[in-house]
Amino acid sequence: MSTVSTEAAPLTAIGHFINGNEVAIQGGEFGDVFNPATGHRSARVALADEETTRTAITAAAAALPGWAGTPALRRARVMFRFRDLLDRHAADLARIISSEHGKLHDDALGEVTRGLEVVEFACGIPQVLKGEFSENVGTGIDSWSLRQPVGICAGITPFNFPAMVPMWMFPVAIACGNTFVLKPSEKDPSAPMYLARLLSEAGLPDGVFNVINGAKAAVDTLLTDPRVGAASFVGSTPVAEYIYTTAGAHGKRVQALGGAKNHMLVMPDADMEQAARALMGAAFGSAGERCMAISAAVAVGDAGDRLIETLAPMVRELKVGPAGSDGAEMGPLVTREHLEKVRAYVKLGVDEGADLVVDGRNVEVPGHPQGFYLGACLFDQVKPGMRIHNEEIFGPVLVVLRASDFDEALRLVNEHEFGNGAAIFTVDGRTARRFENGVQAGMVGINVPIPVPMAFHSFGGWKRSLFGPLHMHGPDGVRFYTRLKTVTARWPDRAPAKAEYTMPTMK
Repeated sequence: MSTVSTEAAPLTAIGHFINGNEVAIQGGEFGDVFNPATGHRSARVALADEETTRTAITAAAAALPGWAGTPALRRARVMFRFRDLLDRHAADLARIISSEHGKLHDDALGEVTRGLEVVEFACGIPQVLKGEFSENVGTGIDSWSLRQPVGICAGITPFNFPAMVPMWMFPVAIACGNTFVLKPSEKDPSAPMYLARLLSEAGLPDGVFNVINGAKAAVDTLLTDPRVGAASFVGSTPVAEYIYTTAGAHGKRVQALGGAKNHMLVMPDADMEQAARALMGAAFGSAGERCMAISAAVAVGDAGDRLIETLAPMVRELKVGPAGSDGAEMGPLVTREHLEKVRAYVKLGVDEGADLVVDGRNVEVPGHPQGFYLGACLFDQVKPGMRIHNEEIFGPVLVVLRASDFDEALRLVNEHEFGNGAAIFTVDGRTARRFENGVQAGMVGINVPIPVPMAFHSFGGWKRSLFGPLHMHGPDGVRFYTRLKTVTARWPDRAPAKAEYTMPTMK
């Protein structure tokens, strides 16, 4: 949670985006927004109450009939224009992300690109929305299917990808003919507001896309208002479960993506240099604040010592600094509260008896003494049952477990409560195939450490990493944001001779 502040400070004030306009809020509660690189407050963001949230829902409801009735081709043309604007302003959007999240500029630019890919998928929505047709399912009877919008859709998104995760949701929802209310993280709210302005510039009608900044009051209003038909969420598992049960109890369809503890098996036959470099990027990119980060490596057989020997020097040499600094490979964490939480996990791991091979807690970044920095941390000899293995740390902390053979390693992964993503590094195709078929995870990488699907596939996990049957973007995104309607029709040339009281069958 952001620190609530009621003081009048000469800071940028961030309000909401409702019905095509930025709404400045003078009273009520505000949250503090920080520049993680410096540790200084950079803005204050309005925290929407129930009334403000319902105003956004009302705007979405008013815009729904016209937008749902707009031909899919015209909706796609708005997405094409939005895509061009995103491409043109990608660097500006990346700088906004870096300034409030802290990730390095190239990493932020990569986030924008992955979101852009979903917009490109949405540009082809006329093709994707085509139904099926069967002629003569009975004598003179045809049948066909339609996909129609759900209605008003809500998106509740996390701090770690303030542009990409919203773009997993709203481009597909909007292209399918829905209207949308986005409730992004109050920790880094500027990127979603920027996206709203670009959508408006692209010609999206007022009210089709709205942004409500806020906290629990805004979320609960979206989950319980009867006008909202669907809710999408990405965040921690406890909140995902709350979203799923609350929205479901109020008759909404829900996709709620929760936490992760993504494992990477390193087999004895793997190229250790390749595996170690893959782990560096997968564990410490974006300071580990990724739901697809590899935060647990499982060294199989005699791979353990060789992996640690190769990996530890790389971890020690990882350069930490702000976005834009020369040679920086990892930026700060998002807030001081989150920094202290991750530091506490490192202490916990030591107390639990794990071997802290590399301790990044004393990192210093010249010129930024107040920044939210933590150096990369590496644990070895971590055991199942330790909290640093059981729980999602969401920071630059990599734990290494040892397994005697493949079966033990696979069992270790499958017994974990999360099943978001998993990877294996090996040169043996038979082992890779066994892993692919046997691992209980929604996304699998073979010699690919972060197996994030492309936009034309779907993103989602298993077990307590996903609540709801459908994944995000791609084909599952279209299924989630549309309702299937099947039509059976005939045009008889005369009335039937008599009424039929038996179950109808096609003849």
